[in-house]
Amino acid sequence: MKTVDFGSIKVTPQEKTARVGEVFRRVAPRYDAMNDLMSLGTHRLMKRAAIEWTALRHGNRALDLAGGTGDLALLLSDVVGPTGSVTLTDINAAMLTVGRERLTSEPAENIRYVQADGSALPFPDDHFHAVTIAFGLRNFTDKAVGLAEMHRVLAPGGVLVVLEFSHIENPLLRDAYEAFKSTWPLVGKYVVGEAQPYEYLVESIERHPHQRELETMLVDAGFRHTAFENFFFGAAAMHRGVK
Repeated sequence: MKTVDFGSIKVTPQEKTARVGEVFRRVAPRYDAMNDLMSLGTHRLMKRAAIEWTALRHGNRALDLAGGTGDLALLLSDVVGPTGSVTLTDINAAMLTVGRERLTSEPAENIRYVQADGSALPFPDDHFHAVTIAFGLRNFTDKAVGLAEMHRVLAPGGVLVVLEFSHIENPLLRDAYEAFKSTWPLVGKYVVGEAQPYEYLVESIERHPHQRELETMLVDAGFRHTAFENFFFGAAAMHRGVK
């Protein structure tokens, strides 16, 4: 029977989907607070950089996958303007609810919400001018299938931007970052009330493809003009591909 990684253990694809769903159901109410603590607030700067890489304009259509609480979708909303549209998707109903509640209190009338599995997107071929996914690809049960779906729904010339935790190559910096990451479960216990979701987070980062490997996966999915940029020496990386 086929197995996949769920953190440090092997599970069936169906079990991984269920377990990841449970992780995000548990952390949804304090997801943004933990993101700020774990990244020291820098995830917001990285997301603004991701918007620049989309090359979106007024009137365009954008898809934000695994969009969770909606901070990236809100930035996209400003870029495409009232004549454009942003589709915020997440497989997890709890995360999508938090995002909807947050964004309905802000002027974001061009955002719609769709609960969807990124590996089987309910959208037509060649539809969006940009697809974004921030810190969500790591949780896909099958990343290659997910990337193929992103390619399918992009219009020719459309841009995919993937922002994700990645890998530091410098040994001294890597050791310091590993020590910092080791504190996340403890912080999660005090902020969210649970450590286990953040133990999974640390383990999932360790098993996520390295930058060059992920770039190769984008090429294999059909993307052209691929590139990536490291943030904080590789603790995170932003990848771009064009259909």
